[in-house]
Amino acid sequence: MPVVDVKNLDGKKVGQVELADAVFAVPVNEHLLHETVRWYLNSQRAGTHKTKGRGEVSGSGRKPWRQKGTGRARVGSIRSSIWRKGGTVHGPQPRSYAYRLPRKVFLGALRSALSAKLAEEKLTVVDAWTLESHKAKAFRQVLDHFDGDGRSMLLVEVSANRNLELASRNLDGVKLVAPRALQPYDLLKHDRLVLSKDAATRLGSALSPRTQTAGPVVRAEDIQPARAVAKPGAAPAVKKPRAARKPAAKKSGKD
Repeated sequence: MPVVDVKNLDGKKVGQVELADAVFAVPVNEHLLHETVRWYLNSQRAGTHKTKGRGEVSGSGRKPWRQKGTGRARVGSIRSSIWRKGGTVHGPQPRSYAYRLPRKVFLGALRSALSAKLAEEKLTVVDAWTLESHKAKAFRQVLDHFDGDGRSMLLVEVSANRNLELASRNLDGVKLVAPRALQPYDLLKHDRLVLSKDAATRLGSALSPRTQTAGPVVRAEDIQPARAVAKPGAAPAVKKPRAARKPAAKKSGKD
C-alpha cells in the first residue's frame, strides 16, 4: 500500500497514512478519463441556442403574386427560407446535451485520476483544517507551504468547515469540494490535490471495489406469484367446485 506523509498547516510532517491500492495505485486508463471529461462538459452546456423557423419570423402569409403569368418564380410566402430574412431550415433548437454515463466508467476514471496525482507526486495529505480565521490572505500563506509555485489546488474535506469555505472561495484557482462531489474533471483541471486525512480514508473505503459473496441463485422458474393473505379472524376461503356441464339434449330425427 502506498504511504504518504501527513503534514500540518505549517507544512511540517506529523505522521504517515496508508492509502488503498485499489484506489490510489491502479493503472491510469486514459480512455475512461476522456469519456468522463466529455460527459461532464456536455452536462454543463446550457443548450439555449435557438433559430427562428419559417413559422416564427415576421412577415405576411399572403402569396406575393399569382402562380402563373408573371414570368417570375413560383413563391408561396415571403417567409420562405430561400428569401432574405426568411426562416432557418434545420437550425439549432434548445435541447439538453446531458446523457447517462455508466457508474463503473465514472468510478474507474476517478480511481485513475487519483492514482495519476499520486504517481506525479501532486497529492498532499493534511492532518486537519484547523483555521483560526476566515481571511483569504492568511489562508493563501497556508497553501504556499504545500505548493510554492502557487498553481491551482483542489481541496477535499469531509466535514463542514465554515472558515475553510470562506477563506477558499475568493482565491483564484482554489476549489473546495466534498468527497461525494469529487469529479475526475476537477482532478485533471487542478494541478495539486490536497486531501484531509479523513477524506483520504473516506475515499479509500468508498471507491474500493467490494467483493461479492456467492449466494443462492434465484431462477425465474422458482419465482411464484404472491398469494393474497387472509385477514385475521376471517373464515378460510372455500373453493367451490365447478358446476357439472349438462349433456346436450339429443335431437330426434322427427320434427
